[in-house]
Amino acid sequence: MELEALLKEIVERNRPLTDKGVVAHYIPELDKARKDALGIVIKAVNGKEYYYGDCDTRFTIQSISKIITLMLAMLDNGEEKVFSKVGMEPSGDPFNSIQKLETSLSKKPCNPLINAGAIAMASMIKGPDERARFERLLEFARKVTEDPSIDVNYKIYCGEKETGFTNWAMGYYLKGDGVIEGNVPAALDVYFKQCSMEVTAHTIAQLGLFLANDGVLSTGERVITPRLARIVKTLMVTCGMYDESGEFAVRVGIPSKSGVGGGIMSVVPRKMGIGVYGPSLDHKGNSLAGIAVLEDLEQAIDLSVF
Repeated sequence: MELEALLKEIVERNRPLTDKGVVAHYIPELDKARKDALGIVIKAVNGKEYYYGDCDTRFTIQSISKIITLMLAMLDNGEEKVFSKVGMEPSGDPFNSIQKLETSLSKKPCNPLINAGAIAMASMIKGPDERARFERLLEFARKVTEDPSIDVNYKIYCGEKETGFTNWAMGYYLKGDGVIEGNVPAALDVYFKQCSMEVTAHTIAQLGLFLANDGVLSTGERVITPRLARIVKTLMVTCGMYDESGEFAVRVGIPSKSGVGGGIMSVVPRKMGIGVYGPSLDHKGNSLAGIAVLEDLEQAIDLSVF
């Protein structure tokens, strides 16, 4: 079967699963997403692109942005400094849990892909103020996704800032433990804006391709080192799907990062980047039908890195 025909068959087979999930509603405006939307984009290293479904729908990147912020934080500060502030281990807790900040011996976030760790990463982006720091992050996001159209959805940004009380609590807790060295509201402003950047499945598939190519753009320009790309992909395997990461690694077996906007960005090293959009979520905050699409795709064409 041709790949485009396979994608159509897999998406339509799994679309009924969207009825079983829920669209994120705890952030204002996210609940306006069409629940039955589902689409997939594959961008191969040979330049070919395959897609089907709701691939051009714009949605907020949410936690997939944590990958971009981690890369820029490592470029700005170096690997050693970054991992003096966050760990490299799965948390085993929901992505917005504050519990381990108090109970862990290290007194730092378990990894940079949970909310606490991502807030710490946002605080490490260089710049004279939060506006300049986010502008650098936005330009970096546009570069590594090769999508100059990325911008902030300001309704969602305002909703995140006004209702993200747990994230505010995490920020001040991190400040108290010395993880955040600068201004807490400034770090949180960067974080809320990064989560509110609008993308499509094409955008995140291109980000996956960038990582599949070990940090090289389609132009041939190297942006990050192969080592930094490997760090990111490894953390995606162990921590990228929240506290569902272990099960996802068994079922699908490719580095991936999800967001509550409905996106999943996946990487098949040296082969392809994949972007999936399906805003109907399971109870862990991952796209319910999106995971099923990736599992069926893996079984059809053997993508697992294991």
